[in-house]
Amino acid sequence: MRLGKTAAATDPGRRRRRNEDSFVVEPPLFAVADGMGGAQAGEVASRLAAGALKEGEGAIEELIQEANRRVHQRSMEDPGASGMGTTMTVAVVEHGIVRIGHVGDSRAYLVRDGELEQLTQDHSLVGELVRTGRLSPEEAESHPQRSVITRAVGTDPDVDVDTLTVETRTGDVFLICSDGLTDMVDDRTILQTVEEKRGDLDAVVKTLVKNANKGGGEDNITVVRSEEHTSELQSPCNLV
Repeated sequence: MRLGKTAAATDPGRRRRRNEDSFVVEPPLFAVADGMGGAQAGEVASRLAAGALKEGEGAIEELIQEANRRVHQRSMEDPGASGMGTTMTVAVVEHGIVRIGHVGDSRAYLVRDGELEQLTQDHSLVGELVRTGRLSPEEAESHPQRSVITRAVGTDPDVDVDTLTVETRTGDVFLICSDGLTDMVDDRTILQTVEEKRGDLDAVVKTLVKNANKGGGEDNITVVRSEEHTSELQSPCNLV
């Protein structure tokens, strides 16, 4: 197995002065973290979490738990970082398998046979309302509390991590992203961008960032795309 080219881009958006997103591109591991907290705490949280992935070993859940430990410890020791946290969506691509770990409202998607499927569940107030039928997906898109998350890395001593495994098929595209993309760009446009430009890694990331800014750019935007090949399988693994 060999991993092909990788393209990455991160942008503060049009409304934020700082970029509190962090990302990891260390094949076969990829991740996006979207920090939260006052002052520069969100930036610190996402950076600490990303660092734990780069330096750690073990299963995805163990890596995210270590990230949680580091962020929570810093928040307890530094009054300026009190209460900080970060979302985290991690993907490991190996031997025709994509393993995903997830906390927060960043997302993992699968594009397969011309359709876009959201693989992760949002750990957010609006996400809970949609799952319980009290809010429609259409209403969720414009809900004033759509950014309120119910689970994050670093806000508590321990964190529940959602994990899943997907066996890849030829032509699959996997994406991970913070809500800086999905709040500004609808699923139809994401799918259209991937399908139209799937042969050009740089074009995908640049177009998604451009579309998010065009839609308002209210949050930081990070796009990472990597492509995996084997002698029998070609599985683009696009991580946004």
